[in-house]
Amino acid sequence: MPIRKVSFEDTLGKFVLPTKCIGCAACVVVCPFNCLELENSEPKIVKACQVCGICPEVCPQFETSKPELEKFVFGREATEKEEFGIHRRIVIAKAADDRTRSFCQDGGVVTSLLISAFKSGMADAAVVSGISEKEPLKPVPRLVTDVDELLTCAGTRYTYSPNMLALKEGVFRKKEKIAFVGIPDQINAIRKIQLVPLRKYSNAIALTVGLFCSESFTYEGLVKGCIQEKLGINPEDVRKINIKGKFLIETKSGEVMTLPLKEAKAYASKGCAYCSDFSAELADISAGGLGLSGWTLTVLRTEIGEKLFQKAEQEGVIKTRPIEEEQNILNVLTRISDKKRGFSQNIGIQS
Repeated sequence: MPIRKVSFEDTLGKFVLPTKCIGCAACVVVCPFNCLELENSEPKIVKACQVCGICPEVCPQFETSKPELEKFVFGREATEKEEFGIHRRIVIAKAADDRTRSFCQDGGVVTSLLISAFKSGMADAAVVSGISEKEPLKPVPRLVTDVDELLTCAGTRYTYSPNMLALKEGVFRKKEKIAFVGIPDQINAIRKIQLVPLRKYSNAIALTVGLFCSESFTYEGLVKGCIQEKLGINPEDVRKINIKGKFLIETKSGEVMTLPLKEAKAYASKGCAYCSDFSAELADISAGGLGLSGWTLTVLRTEIGEKLFQKAEQEGVIKTRPIEEEQNILNVLTRISDKKRGFSQNIGIQS
């Protein structure tokens, strides 16, 4: 598609950066002149914009047409009955391997599928989030190329990781089949990159896995403000964080402390309110715990995603249960999806 010659300042700088920016870094990654850098979770101009118009084309918060992206990914728009997006199959699943589950958040499905993609040759690298070596619990984008690296990155982060930066690393390292794992806005940015297309990046993406996400929180607010100051927990002592109606913070000693979600709401990233997508409706596969214990709700949306899942299932890498056993979970998924979509529309966003 033709790209309008417009500047960063007249598009993202004016309409996204003040209130809607989520810090995904898509604009930073695709700028062919390296005019942008990510600073304090926001893009910053570091040299004169060359007015190429590429950055607004990939921003998930700027003039995004969801119906257009649905047609691009699935060949059609979602119907009113598809409240949480187009899909081919939905199951409850978990990793069959005890070691994998010991590293993971809930059922370990995403990690298991990436392991299967590595072993089958479907992927030669994966973009995920890891933990900073300098700041405990702080997520950082990671490009992993083997199972051991992948397992060290397993688990969910509740503060933002600009995973697009790891995609750029993967392209620089000439990886040709990258599995990208991210939250809905990041998946939307990937689809916009593919739609343009920016072949340097789109040709390298083999698979997208989207993680359910209501909102993410600032590191300063959630980790330092809530966990460290309010609860008195040293971030270095935290083994795992989960959300099951409230924050559950498990320490390395086995103690579990709770934090009401409403106390963390004040630290939600500002752009989250403008996102209408809870379940990563444009991904090949979407996944999340959604109240399940030790299992993952898994939505297979595209043929690519379904084939990978079927292969892992046939090889015994993952175990499944029929969704009919947990019909209430589908009701929760529908309700949260509707709430997320409705809230963003109420503040003036078009999905």
